[in-house]
Parts: sequence; structure tokens; C-alpha cells
Amino acid sequence: MQIRSAALTDIGKIRRDNEDRFVCDNMLQLYGVADGIGGLPGGAEAAQTAVTTLRDEVAALPGGGPPNLVRLTHRVNRVVRALAEQISPLGMGTTLTYAIVRNRHLCLAHVGDSRCYRLRGGKLTVLTADHTVENDILLRHEADELEMLDEMQRKSLTRCIGQQPAPEVDTLRMPLQPGDRYLFCTDGIDKAVGEPELAAMLGGGREPQHILGSLIAFANDAGGKDNATGVLLFVE
Repeated sequence: MQIRSAALTDIGKIRRDNEDRFVCDNMLQLYGVADGIGGLPGGAEAAQTAVTTLRDEVAALPGGGPPNLVRLTHRVNRVVRALAEQISPLGMGTTLTYAIVRNRHLCLAHVGDSRCYRLRGGKLTVLTADHTVENDILLRHEADELEMLDEMQRKSLTRCIGQQPAPEVDTLRMPLQPGDRYLFCTDGIDKAVGEPELAAMLGGGREPQHILGSLIAFANDAGGKDNATGVLLFVE
């Protein structure tokens, strides 16, 4: 079983800075994205620190069995928290959605509202849940509360890397199958590209880099309201 991968990021058409970061390391078999939180100082620094720390921590892991993703993610959280204490009294944060491939399995960890999608047999599945106020309310089956919130309040994050106490981490471990395609992306892509279009584009027979370029072009044609970043894996 082999993995081909690609990564691409774009500032979009509205934002003055790109606060997205990615990791795409075939040697470590580590893949993911981080989206620095806007509205707080140091979003880009938080995202960069998260992916750099994650890469260093994974490089130091012993080989063999599946990694402890919760412990690993909490280590990243501590480093981002420490940086915030130095440069941002208001705090700083980032999303982090990543996976490590071990023994023909995808080991996935997720905090925030970046996403991981899987295309298998033509069917697109979202493997992550957005950690937002809106989703938390819906999970409690209290949709009436949404009427009292504006759009910004609904989309506010309830978990991020950099928070205190450390966030709950969603994890998932699943076997890989030849033909699988996995997309890690920030919301500059998933908020701009509908799932039917996303499934069709991911299912194309082109190279991963070309597909990512098409996704980002689609997002920019839709207004390019946010930074757009993707990491794409082909399992063969």
C-alpha cells in the first residue's frame, strides 16, 4: 500500500494575511491542517507553532503501535499556551486536524472546525465534527437556542488548540483501503465548496496537486472570503 500526497494553501481574496498552516510529511506519514483563530492576536503564530510542535513530537515517537493522539495533541496545546503567555495576553489559538498513518490505519485527531473528508467508492464522508456553538446546541437537541444567536456567535469555536484547560480531542482510527482519498482542509474550502462538488472533484483521476488547485480556484471564484488550505492523500 502506498500513499501519494500534496498540500496547497492560498490567502484568498479578502484576508490581508494567511493564518493557515499545514503539515504534509511522507517520511513521518503525518498530514493535517491548522487554522489560526481570527480576532485574536497571533493566529498565524499559533498555527505555525502547532504544526511545528506536532511534527517534532511525531518525529520523536517510537515506531510500532498506534500513537496516543490525545497526549500528543495536549503537548501541542501546552506549547501554544506557553507562546501565548509570552506574546499575546488576550490568548491565541488555532484549529488542528491531523492524522498519522500507522500499520495501514489512519489515526485521526481533531480540535476545532477544520475538517477531514474521506472519499471511498464514490461516497464522501465527513470524518470530523465542527466544534462550534451551533453544533454543540444541535447535539443537545436545543435548536431553539440558535434563534437568539447571530451568525458569528453560531460559528464561534468551543474548542481550540491554545485554550485552558486543554481541549477534549476527538480521535478515530480506521483501516485504509486502496482507492481511498482523504482531504484535510480549513474552512476556506469547506465553506465554499459544496459536498456534491467536493465529491466530484476529489473523485477525478488527476494528481493530488491538481485537485487541490481546482478546489482552491473554486473557493476563490466563490468569493475567496477566507484563507484556503488543503492536504490530500491518495491511498494506492
